[in-house]
Amino acid sequence: MKCHGLFALRLLPRLLLIAGLAPLWAQLPPFLPPPAPPPAQTPNPANPNVKYKIPHPEAPDVSHVIIGAIAQETNGPWRLLRGKARVETADTLLEADEIDYNSDTGDVIVRGNVLYESYVTGNKIHCDHGEYNVDTQNGHFYDVTGESPSKVQVRPGILSTSSPFYFQAKWVDRIADRYILHQGFITNCKMPDPWWTLSGPKFDIISQERAIAYRAVFRLRNIPLFYLPTFYKPLGKQPRKSGFLAPNLGIASQRGFMYGIGYYWAINRSYDLLYRPIYFSQRGLSNYADLRGKVHPGTDFDLQVYGVQDRGIMIGNTLQKQGGYEIDFVGRTELGDGWEGRADVDYLSSYLFRQNFTEIFNQAIFSESHSVGFIDKHWSTFGLTFVAERDVNYLNIDPKDTIVVRTLPSAEFVSSEHLLSDRWLPIWFSLDSSASGLNRSQPGGTSPAAYVGELDTVAFVPRLDAEPSVTTAFHWEGFSVMPTFTDHETFYGTEFNQNTGFVARDFVRSAADFDVVLIPPSFARVFNAPKFLGKKLKHVIEPRVEFRSISGIGRTFNQVPRFDEVDLLADTEQLNLSIANRFYIKQKDGSVKELAYWEIRQDRYFNPTFGGAVQPGRLNIIDPAEDLTAFPFLAGPRTYSPIDSDFRLLTRIGLEWRADYDPLIGHLTDSGISVDYRMSDFFVALGHNEIRDNPILITNSNQISTTFGYGSTNRKGLSGALSIYYDYDRSVLEFITTQITYNTDCCGISVQFRRFNFGTRNQNEFLVSFGVSNVSSFGTLRRQDRLF
Repeated sequence: MKCHGLFALRLLPRLLLIAGLAPLWAQLPPFLPPPAPPPAQTPNPANPNVKYKIPHPEAPDVSHVIIGAIAQETNGPWRLLRGKARVETADTLLEADEIDYNSDTGDVIVRGNVLYESYVTGNKIHCDHGEYNVDTQNGHFYDVTGESPSKVQVRPGILSTSSPFYFQAKWVDRIADRYILHQGFITNCKMPDPWWTLSGPKFDIISQERAIAYRAVFRLRNIPLFYLPTFYKPLGKQPRKSGFLAPNLGIASQRGFMYGIGYYWAINRSYDLLYRPIYFSQRGLSNYADLRGKVHPGTDFDLQVYGVQDRGIMIGNTLQKQGGYEIDFVGRTELGDGWEGRADVDYLSSYLFRQNFTEIFNQAIFSESHSVGFIDKHWSTFGLTFVAERDVNYLNIDPKDTIVVRTLPSAEFVSSEHLLSDRWLPIWFSLDSSASGLNRSQPGGTSPAAYVGELDTVAFVPRLDAEPSVTTAFHWEGFSVMPTFTDHETFYGTEFNQNTGFVARDFVRSAADFDVVLIPPSFARVFNAPKFLGKKLKHVIEPRVEFRSISGIGRTFNQVPRFDEVDLLADTEQLNLSIANRFYIKQKDGSVKELAYWEIRQDRYFNPTFGGAVQPGRLNIIDPAEDLTAFPFLAGPRTYSPIDSDFRLLTRIGLEWRADYDPLIGHLTDSGISVDYRMSDFFVALGHNEIRDNPILITNSNQISTTFGYGSTNRKGLSGALSIYYDYDRSVLEFITTQITYNTDCCGISVQFRRFNFGTRNQNEFLVSFGVSNVSSFGTLRRQDRLF
């Protein structure tokens, strides 16, 4: 009976040991000579596990056998070969001090310094003596050592080596397609003193099909660590086999001791299911399930469900239950005639659950959830899409401070920009249009309303929107002028009234949008570059001027319910000025690369209130101010925007600095800078993000992050790294992780400590991973959580 979990029931303390062997053995390639396949054939896509071979180019054809030796004798059908004896077929080679070969039966007896080599796989066997039949390819080999070329796995988090797999055995039997290894071991470490070995009394292998190990022991430096009574591993090209997964064990300060075991069910060739429960001794049971399927060519899906039945944790004097669930679904289908359907669903029961039970830091602090499904078709320059969408923003862990926007149904018809005429002037036409039902839900918690209209809609609001655009272009003496006219026509089935809320009253919002872009000729100058940079340095200045005028909205802005960017259009007359500086280096070999880029932009507003849309003393979000910077800056009427700066240095030292300077208050309102550098195995990354603006607009913050270390995934010896996220304003170390890794020539062990400290989560964790080169890694430290 296979081990899969039976042994875990008998010896619970050794669950972790069993966990190590499963992925180790699961990835090992066949290490014995493969069975001789039929004559060369083409792989069959309908049966990917079928065996086929590619004949050795210098080998004899399948109907001949080549023999040779220093001395030969003949005794009937027997050929007695002595001294550097050799028997070669189309796919195998036998060499020995003495070989007796029967040309009638194909029997071969080999003695002394025997070498068996497979031309098909490159496997080699050295042994003392043996018997073999070149026709049936059955035989026995005694006192065996050998090697099998390994397939180098170049994947993140997986150690790699070019060393082959070595094996030893008392004897090896070949019976039909089966290879039975007796009293042996395997390793991919350098011999004769390997770091690890997997040994057992019997390994039963059918090449390219499956392998079974009996009473196998994994040893590290001759210390027995793992024991497995019986283990089954498929070796096909698509090895999918139902069975229990490696158990999970670990410890965390807010969860206690963690243990669990999963099961993988290969339902059929098109569907599989993975289920893994993990029990937290202090919190309760967590469940993870992943159902994948390929319904037919062009249609597939992946459904993941994760949930925790939390008993709760004491927050002060209150027991807080932080459990919940999250559902992720990704699917696609080809419907024919150019129609395609896709869905990407992320449903989260509560932000409190994600914050406390997600293992990835960036995901734990991500306060949004997006779900969308659509069916579309594109032809020529046109596209038709039917959409259903749900967007959730969690302002904090309080369910009352959650904004939900739903779109159902929505039909969108677009026409991408295409040339209508070029008789006198080129004229391009494009169209964006949609018919939607929209709903917004904001229960109304402690956070203030960001802008008028941020209240619940009673039902789905019908909205029809059409935005045709016409563009042309003028070019003269290096100057380019590109004017665009867009007509915005939007019908709403519900109106917002500041005194009575939403009223079922139809109205139409109309706006004329004129935009013209002027691009003057660029200015360039070439300098002699410093020797450490190259031969020449070229500085290019690219100015750009854009004027935009939107009119016709007026007071209608305050009647519009707020759902997405379509509803944020406001009257404006504004001028955008930008200057981009590019620096190029010509190197000694003649190649040219960009060294640095720096762009400065600012808007000038001739309508400070944007037609009455901007009110003093509150956060104002409008479309005309959204393109300049990612940070809101309209806390009232104003005639100019902050100065936006974007600088990038593209050398061995990567540097990016994005900042906004507001002349109205006389200092930087936000700044984000990141620096990274790698030299050989040393790497360092620094980041600083600061917001110093009006609290009405955004919560101020000052956060520092750094990651530095020495080493890499495949570096031999000791490696270490440290990553920190620190909130300077609150004097809180929000997240820290440090990792120590030691790699040998064939395996490695990593230990990582992590601490979460944000929101209601204050937790320490220890994670461990053990990896075998070209095979896999196992343990509680996942690949995506590694520092290198």
